[in-house]
Amino acid sequence: MSIDQEQQGNRKGPPRSTPPPLPLPYYGAARRRGPVPRFVLVLGGARSGKSTFAERLATTSGRSVAFIATASASDDEMRQRIAQHRASRPVGWQTIEEPLDLALAVRRAGTLADVLLLDCITIWLSNWMAREAHIQHHALLPAGKLQEDDALSAVDALLEAVASLPANKTLIVVTNEVGLGVVPMHPLGRAYRDTLGYVNQRLAGAADRVYLMVAGMAVDIKRLHEEATICSGSSCIAENPGSCEDQCSSTDDL
Repeated sequence: MSIDQEQQGNRKGPPRSTPPPLPLPYYGAARRRGPVPRFVLVLGGARSGKSTFAERLATTSGRSVAFIATASASDDEMRQRIAQHRASRPVGWQTIEEPLDLALAVRRAGTLADVLLLDCITIWLSNWMAREAHIQHHALLPAGKLQEDDALSAVDALLEAVASLPANKTLIVVTNEVGLGVVPMHPLGRAYRDTLGYVNQRLAGAADRVYLMVAGMAVDIKRLHEEATICSGSSCIAENPGSCEDQCSSTDDL
């Protein structure tokens, strides 16, 4: 694992051009009051603005930043993407390249900065599945419980690393939402999609804040999830029953 090496991007499609600066907050996504979060998850589709938003969260925090890269310069296209991302980041950021051991990378980054930006889980899982294929003599099977459990164990190790950090540290994780498109034709594609879906669920469940990026705008879906209710008079079914107390009272008054 080396410092000051860069990464990023999905290998599909042309290299990402640097978008013009967008002011925070994104429809109020960053106005949420309360203690500084320990763990923030940013997810979205390709070119949804997730990396830009995550980088802006880190920059506007006013704290030192360490960037954890999960990809490596394996060909000319990736080298071009890396150069573009390097140019878009503040000079003072520390960078750690680690394609597989996220827990180790987070612990090391925690000694370098207060805000840790991991980009991205999508490429990490691709690296992880490729390594598993090598271990299994290049015979990746469709997603099954064993494969998913192994990936989730690696994610749990990451979450344990986050929990072990001092209270003044914040981890921002970027990942892709790949479950909204067509069903992949190849079994390996379906294995990847399913496994990443479970990984994202585990990360979102542990995160203090979860932002879904749509067309460059961030939606605070963790808050929406916590406030989700089904109210009918005095009876209430809610993810967080206390969150709909006012709504239920209003319903009773109708």
